[in-house]
Amino acid sequence: MKAALNLRRRGGTLPEIGPVAHVIGKIVTVIGIAMLFPMLVDWWHGDPHWLTFLESALITVLLGVLTSTATRRTVHSLTIQQAFMLTSGLWAILPAVGAIPFVLGQPGVSLTDAYFEAMSGFTTTGTTVFAALDELPHGTHLWRAITQWAGGLGIVVVAMVFLPVMKVGGMQFFRSEGFDTMGKILPRAGEIAAEMTMVYIAITLACMVSYIMLGMNGFDALVHALATCSTGGFSSYDASFGAHIGGPEWAASVFMVLASVPFIRLVQATRGNVQPLWADVQVRAYLRWIGYACAAIIAYRILYLQQIHHPVDLLRETVFNVTTIISGTGFASVDVTGWGHLPFAVLIVIGLIGGCTGSTVCSVKVFRYLVLIRAVKAQIRRMHSPHRVYPLRLGGQPLTREVVDSVMAFFTLFMLTFGLLIIGLALTGLHPKTALTAAWTSIANIGPVWGPEVSRNGAVDQFSGSAKWLMILGMYLGRLELISALVLLLPRFWRG
Repeated sequence: MKAALNLRRRGGTLPEIGPVAHVIGKIVTVIGIAMLFPMLVDWWHGDPHWLTFLESALITVLLGVLTSTATRRTVHSLTIQQAFMLTSGLWAILPAVGAIPFVLGQPGVSLTDAYFEAMSGFTTTGTTVFAALDELPHGTHLWRAITQWAGGLGIVVVAMVFLPVMKVGGMQFFRSEGFDTMGKILPRAGEIAAEMTMVYIAITLACMVSYIMLGMNGFDALVHALATCSTGGFSSYDASFGAHIGGPEWAASVFMVLASVPFIRLVQATRGNVQPLWADVQVRAYLRWIGYACAAIIAYRILYLQQIHHPVDLLRETVFNVTTIISGTGFASVDVTGWGHLPFAVLIVIGLIGGCTGSTVCSVKVFRYLVLIRAVKAQIRRMHSPHRVYPLRLGGQPLTREVVDSVMAFFTLFMLTFGLLIIGLALTGLHPKTALTAAWTSIANIGPVWGPEVSRNGAVDQFSGSAKWLMILGMYLGRLELISALVLLLPRFWRG
């Protein structure tokens, strides 16, 4: 795996799939071993469903071991082409093996539904096809949470190690930052990945302990901590976070924000250097925009809806639901559609913003909006004074033309894909509101869907197969930053 993280270029030949398959085989093996945890939970509760996870684990481990063993002689450092293949292949294959427990253990679940649920988990989207979450076995709830936690960890590593080298959507801006923020260049990218993993585990444990101290039982605290720190949002209740009103909402808001900031900054903080976290222009903008959204919604609810009877509840509900949307977690504690048109529009907009680069959050991300804003300001200034030079900088670092062009291309492609998804989902027969929110939640990996076809707990079980596959495609493309997946469709990519 360390060799796989050491990217190097080779050109002119068809990329070998052996090294890519070897890494994927090892990760699939780990996923299979992880299935033993929900197996033990079901066994502990006396639920015969534990046999499903045992069978699923054996199948998955066997597939992973056979793949990694068959390709062990091909192991060497990855080329740029192979890095694209690895990132795209992982998020297509992991949901396939992650769906095995759903296929074997949930009566009436189709292959489409099983793959949808697993894709929603590994991409940390949080949309579900299960219309009766309260009736699912404990092991299934834990497995859904594990898929999200694994997906959140995986995308952090990919975002900080692979995407900067592949220059996806302006991520090359973070290349030096990802490898040089400790004051010295790390000898291997694997060291950063290992430290971010430890921080990820520590945050999850702290979140779980906080939930227990605030009244959750141990199992609910574990499931919701995994879903919170991955910004995934799978809950074990039909009421989602509505089953834990009060203190847990404040705790969740804090940990969702922590999971939304660059993990490299959290690594620095654990080393005793907190200043970069507070000074990060992304973090400051992210917190500021959360404040703006909360203020706008609270003002509307007080002035227009006259909701002034319980100010503390009003503040808690707003902060929690704004944070869960902008972070892409997707928990729900109340029906936000009852807040009116303006708050609903604000939530849609902040969902398309997302959190910071190098976190578990998806969507466009704060960094790209900051680049976009700076580029637009510079263009306006050039119109006023065309002979002056206006250098672009972000966080004290210069923004090269390559970075700006890459961000513009990503933003354009994101919005184009979003629009095409809305049209495609509407053509499947969905209500316009449902099509809009289903496309929004898929491409930005957020979770909630609103509309007449949605079940009472937010499940999309009534959607047609074609609508579900369109959402699967949206979740996949959104999680992989679009370009890193679509580049595989170019003939030039395969020619080297």
